[in-house]
Amino acid sequence: MHRDSVSLNSYEEMAEYYFSYVDRKPFNAYYERPATLSLLPDVAGKRVLDAGCAAGWYTQWLLDKGAAVTAVDFSAGMIEMTRKRVGERAEIIRADLNEPLDFMAKESCDIVLSSLALHYLKDWTLVMSEFHRILAKGGLLIFSVHHPFMDFTVFQRDNYFLTELLDDEWETQKGKVKVQFYRRPLSQILSAVLEAGFLLEKVLEPMPTEEFKSAQPDAYRRLTYKPQFLFLRARKP
Repeated sequence: MHRDSVSLNSYEEMAEYYFSYVDRKPFNAYYERPATLSLLPDVAGKRVLDAGCAAGWYTQWLLDKGAAVTAVDFSAGMIEMTRKRVGERAEIIRADLNEPLDFMAKESCDIVLSSLALHYLKDWTLVMSEFHRILAKGGLLIFSVHHPFMDFTVFQRDNYFLTELLDDEWETQKGKVKVQFYRRPLSQILSAVLEAGFLLEKVLEPMPTEEFKSAQPDAYRRLTYKPQFLFLRARKP
């Protein structure tokens, strides 16, 4: 794996947890997914890269909607969970988004979907260039990441304009797991997309759903005041 890969061991440790719980975790099921899915077109017959597939929820959804899917993740455990979920229906490859996607041909993809994965990368220059390369003309890049406002305020950072590595702890059924990721200002998120040659089509800072309110009313109220994730859709001209 790449020298800048962070949280690999964390995700290896959490692979079974993700497979068992992520389908119904409120922040995923009732906040992140509705927003991401709202940015997707009809995927039937489309060639889709699930970039950072984790335990394969999006891979399965895309397959069920008629897409041809290539799913990648840097965690062998997550690759195993995705394969457990969808079998041989998708092409599932262990790959680090910090590295070139050499197994993907130029303009071989119609949609790149990346859910809550890119904040584990320190530098987005290569990954955005690779996404642009593998997308056909008119192809879509759709992704979600931590909202820069959220990371800056929750982790009480001093300088908003830095790109810096943060440490967090997540509760799992086996106890706490340390997770690291990068925060960066909004300007760096947008610049990386635009400088790779994409046209920005949509930016979402969504409200949580009613299902989220039922599951976690206190967190629901907070999300109506302070965003947790940021969602973007961009197109290759």
